[in-house]
Amino acid sequence: MHEDQLARLCRGLPGATTDIKWDHDRVWSVGGKMFAVLVLDGPQSGRLSFKVADDRFLELTDLQGVHPAPYLARAHWISLSPGHVLSDGEVEALLKGSYELVRSRLPKKLRETLTSE
Repeated sequence: MHEDQLARLCRGLPGATTDIKWDHDRVWSVGGKMFAVLVLDGPQSGRLSFKVADDRFLELTDLQGVHPAPYLARAHWISLSPGHVLSDGEVEALLKGSYELVRSRLPKKLRETLTSE
């Protein structure tokens, strides 16, 4: 999935915001909580990381090009290297799942404000 496709997908999720953190990472958040990170520069450029359901973590990290995300693996985040084996459709579904996992843990009042326009 190209960066522009990724940005379009994440931007289209209700209440999703984006910013640059750590000088070279594009971060998408909902309710101030991260749900996806794309490295934009440096040796890890193009690496995408996001949260997955606890019961899918080990299954996904057994696939080629899918690794536990540095610093976030304990929270069941995975990291996709360029050349990973997941299709764009699978990545899209997993990103939407990441958004939903993070959104579901937000306070109820905040969740209720995150409706589709």
